[in-house]
Amino acid sequence: MAEERTARRPTRRRARTRAELLDAAFAVFAAKGFGRVSIEEVCEAAGYSRGAFYSNFGSLDELFFALYRQRADLIARQVADALAGDGPDLDVPASVDRVTEVLLLDLDWLLVKTDFLVHAARDPAVARALLEHRATLRGAVADRLARAGGRRALPAVLGDTDAAARAVVAAYDGVTTQLLLDKDVDGARAWLKQLLTALLTGGGPRTDS
Repeated sequence: MAEERTARRPTRRRARTRAELLDAAFAVFAAKGFGRVSIEEVCEAAGYSRGAFYSNFGSLDELFFALYRQRADLIARQVADALAGDGPDLDVPASVDRVTEVLLLDLDWLLVKTDFLVHAARDPAVARALLEHRATLRGAVADRLARAGGRRALPAVLGDTDAAARAVVAAYDGVTTQLLLDKDVDGARAWLKQLLTALLTGGGPRTDS
């Protein structure tokens, strides 16, 4: 038993080191922007050496992507959990309310995310990874829309559920871009609620023919 506890201890310590490096990197990236931050600055902010950094990440790019993945996965879980609250019927206004109330609208995160988008636009490998994570977010939305497909029609202009999910994510992108400029978080939540409700209810309830 003692040997088992000893074996687990380095793993827990490494996990804590990794988490603290990610938290420190988030603060530094948000303050200065990716491309203006060095490994030394991240280590100093976290209180660790370069050796600790390289035992967890191969490069600043790898850390940056791990940070993005951490937050993107959180958002996907938030959306999936909020949409799971309905029964077989989809109450669009109620679902939209739940999603927008829990959705991460953090200005520092949006700054880091924007840096990551620009970085991905210049690096095909990073772009592919980013597209995979966006697909996960869309999938959570599309799955819920598909499960309600027999009871509520989507506006015809949206097409199928995957296209509707793309429209939902695009609405989120647009609202958060405005939020970066005006810093009005409450306004962003209110506008996102209105936009998503209008987007998803234009077809009205489905009736049997």
